[in-house]
Amino acid sequence: MAELNFIEQMKQKAREKQRVLVLPESEDLRVLRAAEMITEEKTARVILLGSRQEIEVAAGAEGISLGNIEIRNIRDRDFLSRCAERYTLLRRAKGMTRQEATRLLSADPITCGAVMVEMGEADGMVAGAAHQTAEVLRPALQVLKMPGAFVSSFCIMDVPDCSYGLDGVFFFADCGLNQNPDSQELAEIAHSCGRSFEQLLGCEPVVAMISHSTDGSAHHELVDKVRLASQTAKERWPKLLLDGEMQVDAAIVPEIGLSKMKGSRVAGRANILVFPNLDVGNAACKLVERLGKARMYGPILQGLKKPVNDLSRGCSADDIAGVAAITAVQAGAAAGAEKEKQYEAERNYNKYPEIQPA
Repeated sequence: MAELNFIEQMKQKAREKQRVLVLPESEDLRVLRAAEMITEEKTARVILLGSRQEIEVAAGAEGISLGNIEIRNIRDRDFLSRCAERYTLLRRAKGMTRQEATRLLSADPITCGAVMVEMGEADGMVAGAAHQTAEVLRPALQVLKMPGAFVSSFCIMDVPDCSYGLDGVFFFADCGLNQNPDSQELAEIAHSCGRSFEQLLGCEPVVAMISHSTDGSAHHELVDKVRLASQTAKERWPKLLLDGEMQVDAAIVPEIGLSKMKGSRVAGRANILVFPNLDVGNAACKLVERLGKARMYGPILQGLKKPVNDLSRGCSADDIAGVAAITAVQAGAAAGAEKEKQYEAERNYNKYPEIQPA
């Protein structure tokens, strides 16, 4: 049997999870086609947000079968009331009122979807086909950010006929959220990407901190930032296989890595590239996607309670279905981590009942 490519691996894992995903952009035909694909492939159960009549008319005109896909109207009184009540509670410290929450949510399916995920009515959300990245990320950060967590993003690049990385699969970070992270934040991004890589692919992450300099070949404050980030990450997470600063060719091409950074366990075999800022990371994604003919998935967010992932506005229905599979796998891992926390709490209670509150 031929080895499954990256996205087929994700879809296979997603079928085992059977998570519920909300797709709030039902006005976009690509989203409706993706919903049909996701349902047919059984990678997740889909909830669409919008008017049932409008969605069914649009789908029927294009020959899209929605079958038993659940559709929720954000203007439905009971549904809107439930979401508004929760959103008011979550944003009360920012001065949110019930009236304002109702007005906002009745016109904003993206925020509605994020609140659904927070309430547990969906396990994750995929959006961005018809909205700017900021419009997707803002509600996700408002209602799903974990206290004290540093939220970042990465794009998954699946490069055809490529022997570098993990058989052509790379994580590029940060490509969608943090514009100019400092050295501490770069270290956090590297660590989070390592965890996400293991979570999604079950393989060892190999992280390169990317710069225009390799091992001191150039001197500049931008190089210093990347070098300090590398040192910080090594000190905080010594088990993470990470090195830098290095140029891209030294990071992924074995013979060049050996030539430029002898003795490095990362040079020449990196599968995660952490870029110094958003300009570089975003440009790298677009270049590899368009010139290298790579399939790009993301930006994928990390550091949230539950997964919400963004799409490029130039995405296809296939891309949406792919990101949905990734989101379902993330949601399954998040649910597993929550169960582990509950198990640990129960175990501690049974072991030390006297220290538990009455």
